[in-house]
Amino acid sequence: MPADFRSDTVTRPDAAMRRAMYEAEVGDDVYGEDPTVRRLEERAAELLGVAGTVFVPSGTMANQAAVMAQTRPGDEAIVEAEAHILYYERAGLAALSGVQVRPVPGERGAPAPEDVARLVRERDLHFPPTRLLCLENTHNRAGGAVLPVERWDALVALAHGRGLRVHLDGARIWNAAVALDLPPARLTRGADTVSACFSKGLGAPVGSVVGGDAETVARLREVRKLLGGGMRQAGVIAAAALYALEHNRQRLAEDHARARRLAEGLAGVEGLGVDPGAVETNIVIVRLERVTAETFLAGLRREGVLATRMGERAVRFVTHLDVGDGDVEAAVRAARAAVTG
Repeated sequence: MPADFRSDTVTRPDAAMRRAMYEAEVGDDVYGEDPTVRRLEERAAELLGVAGTVFVPSGTMANQAAVMAQTRPGDEAIVEAEAHILYYERAGLAALSGVQVRPVPGERGAPAPEDVARLVRERDLHFPPTRLLCLENTHNRAGGAVLPVERWDALVALAHGRGLRVHLDGARIWNAAVALDLPPARLTRGADTVSACFSKGLGAPVGSVVGGDAETVARLREVRKLLGGGMRQAGVIAAAALYALEHNRQRLAEDHARARRLAEGLAGVEGLGVDPGAVETNIVIVRLERVTAETFLAGLRREGVLATRMGERAVRFVTHLDVGDGDVEAAVRAARAAVTG
């Protein structure tokens, strides 16, 4: 098997997780009758500090459902310029919600409140109403950067003070909480909606939740049905997510430590630009000074290592529960070979 650093989505359920799936008590979730799904939604809501959550198949559906539940066609959303919801979700904000996006630049994924404030529209017949601010924690394209709590609080206060709702894409919120040694609910405080993923760092095979207050959750269930996300005996996959929540959250610190060791090793390879000090969680972005991403990735593959292109001269490595210390060492060796030819 190659050392696979492409994403933390490539993990496979272990024997204990598979056993939990096999033994899951199930029912028809569209009728609200799957007890395992209900337990997952309640546990996730407790951890995220919201009134309730809705289990959905993917993080993209979670994010898009949150926007649909809080906007109308012709509204405008302020979105961090490199956010997953804008960059990787097939223009879903426009295609599904009819929402115009107003990008705001961020420093390592975190916009300045004054920059957001400048983009909030005045109420005018000619302008779309600004309804929503979308943020991300941790931030994928910023190299797994954690959104500082103080910045989050300031952005939420600014948004609410200007009449906006706030959606947090917390696909990797579990990583952020471990990195800051804070409860996840502290990092979501004030969010009107929040999504969280189980199939990334936590290692479940599928699934996310999206949540908020009781009224918003009711609307999210309607939107999930509209998007085709109503699942039947979904307890089989909810059991994997529950197992991941209870067994795999604290071990994320191991992924973070391996990512830092990987960054330190890659920083010693001539021709690679890596800042180990910028690695906060499980993502390492490498800037390529001598070769293109395609050439570098091909060289890694020859050495039995997989990573992901992040631009013409950038590559991403992601550590996860199926990556060990030996894989980190193999990746550094492969990177040296890929740069030198």
